[in-house]
Formats: sequence, structure tokens, C-alpha cells
Amino acid sequence: MNADAAPRVEGRITSSWVDRHYRLLLLAPAAILTALVAVYPIAYSIWASFVNFDFRVPGHAWVGLENYTSVVNDPVAVSALWQTAIMTGAAVMLELALGFVLALAMVGRFRGRNALMPLLIFPLFLSPVVAGQVWAILLQRNGPLDTVIDGIAGSDVTIRWTIDAPWNYVAILLADTWQWTPFVFLILLAGLTSIPSRLYEAAEVDGASYWRSLVFLTIPLLLPFMLLAAILRFLDAVKLFDTVFILTQGGPGHETFTVALRLYEQGFRLFRVGYGAAGSWLLLLIVGVIATLLLRRMVRRLVAEQ
Repeated sequence: MNADAAPRVEGRITSSWVDRHYRLLLLAPAAILTALVAVYPIAYSIWASFVNFDFRVPGHAWVGLENYTSVVNDPVAVSALWQTAIMTGAAVMLELALGFVLALAMVGRFRGRNALMPLLIFPLFLSPVVAGQVWAILLQRNGPLDTVIDGIAGSDVTIRWTIDAPWNYVAILLADTWQWTPFVFLILLAGLTSIPSRLYEAAEVDGASYWRSLVFLTIPLLLPFMLLAAILRFLDAVKLFDTVFILTQGGPGHETFTVALRLYEQGFRLFRVGYGAAGSWLLLLIVGVIATLLLRRMVRRLVAEQ
């Protein structure tokens, strides 16, 4: 083989290898970037959860499950978990109910529907911090909401929305429901529009009233969409942080502490990074189990319908 033939052979071999593996080559930059911004931090947090990662203590001595034990035995963390569960459950149920009512009202065509739709979904496009700040202004003492209540009651009514129980919980639920009900509404509206109209026509021919059609036709067919909305909202609501931080900062005391707020306090204010990492993984485990159960229920429902 002469000197000119060798480079041509090597070029053909290289070209053939590229042709066989071009998919991997195209995916490689994204895979490397994902590894840098996702896999490495995850692995680092797992390591941090097993060491004494405290900025006040030099070194990172291996402590095993001590950080996890500290979280489980922390009464504030346990209380925050229960408060998170209660607020998450209340928010998701309230948003499902309001989203369902709105979807029923907006599924038909009527004058002004196109103008009303952007107003209904506008809160969805705000960041939770902005939404929390909006409600902080509305709920301030002698603020707009107090003025409305005074007008309805006919006397001065001053409610300390972010301090007194149960109004501090009501304030958090108001802000969260206002922002995320549009999300549930859009999912349920898509579900309602996917139900064939011939089913309602057949039910009407059989003499079914609107309410019977709603109970025995609409709700069963819409249930998979309700489960999907509930799962997505649950996964997001369990991380409730921004709105609580803006409105109450977990107070008074630890009364409205959520898990996310407790982990933020320990990890970023008190610099107990190991505690924060361990608590995050425990929360992920709990959320993963609940989400898996809900997903299995939804899949079984879909398979049964087929």
C-alpha cells in the first residue's frame, strides 16, 4: 500500500465509525451537560448526607445515618412534615374542586369566553414569589381585603392574616389556590373537551338529567384527568416554600413551617448541609412512594377502561 492510500483507508474507517455511532455523538453533548448539572449534584448530596457537613465544624467526618436520625428525631421537622401534608392535601382538594367548577363553566361556547380565559389563567404565569407578594399586599392589616370585609360586615374587622391561627393557614391556601387552580382547570378542561358529545346525546335520549349525566358520565370519564392533575399538583405542592416564606416565614414560631422551609433554615441559614441533604432524601422517598401509589391507581383505571 502506497503512502497516499493509507490516509484514504483511515478516513473511510473513521467515516464508517461516525456513521454507525452518529446518534451517540449527537447525544453526547447533552449527556455530558446533564451529568455536570444533575448527576454530579445528586451524587454530591448523597455523600453530604452521610458526613458531618457543617460549616461550623472543620472537616467532613463520616457519620453514617446520623444525619437521617437527626431529621427523624427532630420535633420541628416532624411537625413541619405534618403541616406540609395538611396544607398540601387541603390545597390540592380545593384546587381540584375549583378547577372542576371552572372547567364545567368554560367548556361551552359563550360570548366573552375568549376574553375571560386569559384572566383565569393569568396567575399561572406568575412566579410563586410574586404571587406571595401580591397576597402579602392584599392581606396586610387595614389592606384591601380587610376593607372589603369591613364593607360586608358593616363594622371594623381587623384580621392579622399572617400571624393569627387559623388565618395564617388560610392566607397560604388563598395564595396557593389562586395561583395553581388555573393549572388544574386547564387539565380538566382538556379532559372535558375530549369526551364525545354523542355520549351526552345518548344520555339525554335515555332521559338522564344534567346532574345524572354529570355524576354517572362526566365524573367517571374525567377521573383519569383528575388523578393526573392531583399527582402533578401534589408533587409541586409538597415543595411549598416561596409563598410561605413571603407571607409568614414559617411563623409565628414554627407554626406554619413546611418541610422545605425547615430544610432551607437548617442547610442555608444554620449551615447544617448534612442535615439538609438527609432531610431532602427522606422527603424524596416519602413523595416517591405516594406518587407511585397514585400513578398505579391511575394506570389501573386506564387499563380497566380499555
